[in-house]
Amino acid sequence: MVADSPSFFPCCAGENLIDSDLCLPELFEIQHAILENAGHSIIATDAEGTILYFNRAAQKMLGYSWAEVVGRATPGLFHELDEVARRAQTLSLELQRPVAPGFEAFVARLTITSTDEQDWTYRRKDGSTLPVRLSVTALCDPHGTINGYLGIASDISERRRLEQELRVAAVAFESQAAIMVTDPAQRILRVNQAFVRLTGYSADEAIGQKPSLLQSGRQDKAFYQAMWQCLLSHGHWEGEIWNRRKSGEIYPEWLTISAVKDDHGALTHYVSTFSDISNLKVAESEIHSLAFYDPLTALPNRRLLLNRLAKAQAASNRSAQYGALLMIDLDNFKTLNDTLGHDMGDRLLVEVASRLTFRIREGDTAARLGGDEFVVMLEDLGEDAEAAGVQAEVIAEKIRLELARPYVMLGDGEYFHSASFGISLFCGHDKTTEAILKQADIALYKSKDAGRNTIRFFDNEMQTALDIRAGLEAGLRQALSRNEFRLFVQPQVDGARQAIGAETLLRWQPPGKPMVAPGDFIPLAEETGLIVPIGLWVLDMVCARLRRWADNPKTAALYLAVNVSARQFRQPDFVEQVKAALARNGADPQRLKLELTESLLLDNVDGVVVKMQALRAIGVRFSLDDFGTGYASLSYLKRFPFEQLKVDRSFIRDITVDPDDAAIVRAIIAMGSTLRLNVVAEGVEADEQHAYLVEHGCQVFQGYLFGRPMPFEDFEASL
Repeated sequence: MVADSPSFFPCCAGENLIDSDLCLPELFEIQHAILENAGHSIIATDAEGTILYFNRAAQKMLGYSWAEVVGRATPGLFHELDEVARRAQTLSLELQRPVAPGFEAFVARLTITSTDEQDWTYRRKDGSTLPVRLSVTALCDPHGTINGYLGIASDISERRRLEQELRVAAVAFESQAAIMVTDPAQRILRVNQAFVRLTGYSADEAIGQKPSLLQSGRQDKAFYQAMWQCLLSHGHWEGEIWNRRKSGEIYPEWLTISAVKDDHGALTHYVSTFSDISNLKVAESEIHSLAFYDPLTALPNRRLLLNRLAKAQAASNRSAQYGALLMIDLDNFKTLNDTLGHDMGDRLLVEVASRLTFRIREGDTAARLGGDEFVVMLEDLGEDAEAAGVQAEVIAEKIRLELARPYVMLGDGEYFHSASFGISLFCGHDKTTEAILKQADIALYKSKDAGRNTIRFFDNEMQTALDIRAGLEAGLRQALSRNEFRLFVQPQVDGARQAIGAETLLRWQPPGKPMVAPGDFIPLAEETGLIVPIGLWVLDMVCARLRRWADNPKTAALYLAVNVSARQFRQPDFVEQVKAALARNGADPQRLKLELTESLLLDNVDGVVVKMQALRAIGVRFSLDDFGTGYASLSYLKRFPFEQLKVDRSFIRDITVDPDDAAIVRAIIAMGSTLRLNVVAEGVEADEQHAYLVEHGCQVFQGYLFGRPMPFEDFEASL
């Protein structure tokens, strides 16, 4: 027995606690060794609560040494006095007599039972607290007189943590998303109430079954094989799937499956979460229909035509077969509208669309550009240009004769209406999509000049526009080295019209000539590949400007958005280029926003996601530009780390007068909210447009109403 820690047990302490022959010094040494090496905190006091013993575990748990605590009263030293007072108050109610807050609470408790075990809070020497399970035992002599108390405490922090995790897990399990837990053999072990509501199957009906209980038959065997291959390889799968409710109704859902493994890596469970995305699919369908089809005739509109034309060029490039674009304009349509009214005009347009659809071949496209202008795109016309032209003219003639037949739905009698045709041939990427449309339009005007109701081709005399393009390309190749590019910015503002950033816009100023419009040289730069070095120059200039902005309180919180072309983004070292520009200029990555177009997302999706995530990891943000004009699936958007959607200006222009554009914008804003993306409206030019957008939840705005594109110096001065 060491000198500074004498035994606190009297030889007669406690009934049957120590036999008389155990009151030997060596047994006290054994007793002391057992207590000192015990895994629990052990504290002994006399009957008044003065500490007599304080073992090593207690010293480690509470941070006090033996000398600091022995001889002091327990409650005020280790316990929260408020907690002791509350316990004493509770005890007073139980005993129906007052109990003083303090150690007397223990005494009163022990008058009822010889041992009291409860959860308490200990306070360490450093002021931190610790939850413990405390067992207090009264030490009595043979006559039942209490000589002292023995307190044994164990740390229950881990138990409390696990209990909290279990509570959180229980709440999470009963979330709004349906959850299903299976064993490794895919037998359902547990489902939550959201599962019951979504599928219609009760827990009793589902447990013991396999997830195939929900299969709709929409996905084939190969789909499920690929899904399970991914799950086995990566331990995770998510995607869109169609399932069947108990009622037989088939619905789309977004499903996530995760494999659960134990500490040894052995599979123990599969956990699936899924939610009904029917509303999202309806919104997707509505947006697609409004954005890509003419509401009057149900034909593809200009956006969809351009998309299909680009795909037709790609297919033609592979097959070497010619295609043709037929531009069709109804003769004297304005006279019909003025004499018979717009209702009759609309009925004529619907009938024309029906006849076009009837006369074109399977695989060809008929579209309405607007007004009385229609387009027919023909594919697979053969590898010989002359033969392809003949075939295109034959089809055009059939359509011309079809449209020239009398229309009987316009009144009591028959009404005759003719059409003029312009044709442009294409093969592969020998022309841009805009050039093909332009050539067909020029040919159409030649048809009208020839007396209408005729067919004309684009010929060599129409090369003037192409010659101008060649000169533009030559100048563009020298523009970067000659420092002819300029950067302008257009403000982006919040709902209160306060500037929160700006979009960077590229301008070309040849010396001694008018400034070249971006629409004239940007597509050319894309086509020739010059957009890559130009884009790197823009990125470097923007990062340098962000670094200067960081030192100015007026601009330090603003961001700059940069349009990134598909060609530039697809460069293998694009991520390294962005990082290098940021590092070289010392710019904050969080102030840089890269704007991507929808068309970029459809090519090599996995590669695009990897690049975006690599840049998002360092703080760079992404915006989806011109949303609504491309062809990206909404389910794809869930995979990309976008922060923002930009509604194309073509939808904003007539938002207050065109119900179709207004419906598209409302749907995009609602969809953005669902996907937790803020929405930017570009092209806002009127207060009425701004008010409408604010009313329907749009957060960010850009357009002439808030500022035209301007040099950086003017923008900074405007702040």
